Amino acid sequence: MSNEEILDYVSKHPSGRVKVAVADIDGVLRGKYISSEKFLSVAKSELGFCAVIFGWDMADQAYDNNSYTGWHTGYPDAKVKLSINSFRKIPWENDLPFFLGEFIDDAGNPLEVCPRQLLKKIIRQATDLSYEAKFAQEFEWFNFVETSKSFADKEGKNLTPLTPGMFGYSILRSSERNDFFSALFDQLKKFDIPLEGLHTETGPGVYEAAITYSDALMAADNAVLFKTAVKEIGYKHGILASFMAKINENLPGCSGHVHQSLWCGSINLFYDANEPNQMSKMMQQYIAGQLYCLPHILPMVAPTINSYKRLVEGAWAPTTVTWGNDNRTVALRTLTSGSKSCRLETRVVGSDTNPYLALSACLASGLYGIKNQLTLQQATEGNGYKDETHGRFPKSLEEANQAMKNSEVAKEIFGDKFVQHFTQTRDWEVRQFAKAVTDWETKRYLEII
Repeated sequence: MSNEEILDYVSKHPSGRVKVAVADIDGVLRGKYISSEKFLSVAKSELGFCAVIFGWDMADQAYDNNSYTGWHTGYPDAKVKLSINSFRKIPWENDLPFFLGEFIDDAGNPLEVCPRQLLKKIIRQATDLSYEAKFAQEFEWFNFVETSKSFADKEGKNLTPLTPGMFGYSILRSSERNDFFSALFDQLKKFDIPLEGLHTETGPGVYEAAITYSDALMAADNAVLFKTAVKEIGYKHGILASFMAKINENLPGCSGHVHQSLWCGSINLFYDANEPNQMSKMMQQYIAGQLYCLPHILPMVAPTINSYKRLVEGAWAPTTVTWGNDNRTVALRTLTSGSKSCRLETRVVGSDTNPYLALSACLASGLYGIKNQLTLQQATEGNGYKDETHGRFPKSLEEANQAMKNSEVAKEIFGDKFVQHFTQTRDWEVRQFAKAVTDWETKRYLEII
């Protein structure tokens, strides 16, 4: 639809309202309904959102270490520019018009701490080199037969999974709640989030979905909206969906693998039939860049305390700085069998990520490798967990965040202001966990000591 057709749709929608949303630093969508008249009046200018969106955590607790905003600024309004091109119709809300927004500063320039603006900045760097970045994110997540109220009443404990047992790729389990399974496929497509595949993954009530690839910005929009849409569709079916990276020490974690390639027109720049494994020199440099940069920027793809419970040996998530051809034990898995499908899969990324930041991390670090013509290390054969030749990833958010905070590489590829803001928010997360008394501690110490 053209912009004029979109605005006409809004003006004629019988609800008389529009839903708008922005992504905070954790990738949580924050939004509101506004009248159609209000939307039409701000569609070509800007809308006000309280700056607290970048001044509090996912639990709405105000940061006490934030440079961008806080009590010291009085939490003024921040300016949001709505993206008309992000227009979608929400099928479970009577095709209500929906738009994403992004933050700008007082001069109308992109706000440096805004995740969507960060990704757009990195994409422009690729475009300036005549590359088109094509990406897709896939997600694993747990589903429970619960509501928000029952979750709260149970204090998050002893939740009932959608289906029992470990049954990946199960035809039986996907038919057991086929109403929900089918609704995901059908309604996500109507919401302009087409899926390539949807199946059960190993673990009680676990699904996995692969979103169809697209340009990098649309891929991130799709991924952000996918997570919220799955939760909203789940509510309609009495199901609570969770994208937490690791819900139980005895079960595999949930990934958010990112698939990526660079193109020029119809040519996949990652493919070269005359190179080993059909990997072009550019693809080799791109992979080398990620391997070099990821230890510097790991919180971008593993952003929570819980993320590091997933990154453990033998749990289908990587622990070492490795790559390999069609190898699921390494950090970076290459798939190079065809000129159209040749791509890189970054397996470090968890389902708990902010897709704008995860895709920014992948693309920026890959471009870093191309820019600096980095040489790719030898591929790992066999068990990547045992290959520590090039090191291991940090084992905690605190360790990873300290590395990013002090990294000149991170500041070079993302900018000082973003790195300062983002690492401050991760410092806050670490401090909140340090104050908490966990179930593990009470079970271990309360009676015995």
